[in-house]
Amino acid sequence: MFSSTGSSGLYKAPLSKSLLLVPSALSVLLALLLPHCQRFFLYDLQAVKDDFQIWKLICGRLICLDLKDTFCSSLLIYNFRIFERRYGSRKFASFLLGSWILSALFDFILVEALWYSFGITASRNLPSGFLAPVFALFVPFYCSIPRVQVAHILGPLSITNKTLIYILGLQLFTSGSYIWIVAISGLISGICYNSKILQVHQVLYIPSWMAKFFSWTLEPIFASSEPTTEARIGMGATVDIQRQQRMELLDRQLMLSQFAQARRQRQQQGGMINWNRLFPPLRQRRNINYQDGRRSEQQTSPPLEISEEQVARLMEMGFSRGDALEALRASNNDLNVATNFLLQH
Repeated sequence: MFSSTGSSGLYKAPLSKSLLLVPSALSVLLALLLPHCQRFFLYDLQAVKDDFQIWKLICGRLICLDLKDTFCSSLLIYNFRIFERRYGSRKFASFLLGSWILSALFDFILVEALWYSFGITASRNLPSGFLAPVFALFVPFYCSIPRVQVAHILGPLSITNKTLIYILGLQLFTSGSYIWIVAISGLISGICYNSKILQVHQVLYIPSWMAKFFSWTLEPIFASSEPTTEARIGMGATVDIQRQQRMELLDRQLMLSQFAQARRQRQQQGGMINWNRLFPPLRQRRNINYQDGRRSEQQTSPPLEISEEQVARLMEMGFSRGDALEALRASNNDLNVATNFLLQH
């Protein structure tokens, strides 16, 4: 599902690295050494509307003037770097560009709606910075990143590998009085771009010639070397998921080959397949330690109780009860896997 690179670092994520280093460095520079220059980076929609100062629209949506926003958005960009690895730098940049442009339009709409509905002027009070595309990235994050449960708290509540990211997003969402406008416009733009509404992804994108130009000029500057070790961290759980999926795929391939061999033996000798002899390792749960790269001792799980409903469904497909029982038992009561076994052999 994702590129099988190391979970830590910025390998194969030069754009994410540039978004971490350049805006953050400029934000700190403006806050500590050049506070008198911050006025050039204020996000003032009123000036854009009245005086048509487009440069304020551009500058005001690039550099954060609040260091808290800089810190939270940098952490989120670091965690969202997996999308650059998944999509590639060009498609990732196209998503950021499209959401940045769309969110500017939605900012205008929301500010005007707030003024006409409640008489509240928010056009001069919006937070500066590259915030809307960061909120837009929560859309593919919610839709495509699987939840991996880590722990239970307070009964039904559970902590997953995505909990920390949502907490960071909530912290950023509540960091200012009107940042919710930027957040909502970012989420809406992310939904529009991710869902390909009105084919905006075919209009707002990075041309191939521009991608090649930046690949030749800037990528060597921001490229990171391949990590020699992998550490298990927050969003790095995606690498653990990949490994688990690869192991499950190998297990299924092993089961298929052993099932085919057993079928051939049964056709030659007759009689029922001895699944207990063939598949004892596949009914054992493996506890993987990814930091050490070793497997702990395997512990046999208790025998499964086969559902009669699933047996009946397999028998309706034309399989014998004995084969249905043994296939379900060998596949850990997984009806889809058992069906695949019986259909393919």
